[in-house]
Amino acid sequence: MKNLYTAFVMSLIGVSIFAQSSKEESIAIEKEIIRNAKRFGDQNVATYSMYKLISLEGENSTYKDSLTYIYFSSRKYASCFLMANEVLERDPRNQAILELKAISLESLGALDKSMETYSELFALSNNNYHGYNVAKLQLSMNKFEEAYTTIKKVETLNDTGKVQVTFTINQNHTQQVELLAAIPYLKGVIEEELKKIPEAKASYDKAIKIQPDFVLAKEKRDKLN
Repeated sequence: MKNLYTAFVMSLIGVSIFAQSSKEESIAIEKEIIRNAKRFGDQNVATYSMYKLISLEGENSTYKDSLTYIYFSSRKYASCFLMANEVLERDPRNQAILELKAISLESLGALDKSMETYSELFALSNNNYHGYNVAKLQLSMNKFEEAYTTIKKVETLNDTGKVQVTFTINQNHTQQVELLAAIPYLKGVIEEELKKIPEAKASYDKAIKIQPDFVLAKEKRDKLN
């Protein structure tokens, strides 16, 4: 009887070892598929294999992060938002994923939720680009006093001078503008809404001084003369 029990236990151990070995082999195969799919630009295959890896690795699989990036790069913003939430349940202070979530929400038209996410991100990063987006969204929702408080804080933060934002000039043209110039421009727009016209003029002048070819800032400044 003892020999039978020992044999049964050993068989269970053998099955467990085989299952573990089989699982590791499956994970290795899916990772190789993903490498090849990325090499040949096949996001559908990469996405499918990532879902299989998540099933194999469990809820804490880092491939949820990878899927978030794939959905974002494919402009599948609803899927990006949902997967970002999955990642943030595990890692709520992940700034890169928070930013993808905020952008996705804005792209989906959920401006209030996007603003909340950017605010959460800004509190973590103290990054002027994140604060700029908070103020921009507050302005779009007519929260002028809140936007003014935010942009004044943003204006005091350090900047590398490398970040640029895109402005739509008209139906056919856009312009890349230094964030350092975009910040006082946004401050000027908010000041106009608050009827602070002398301050708005000064802000537009500052934006133009930083980037002399800033089309929208020059147009705004000219209209106030």
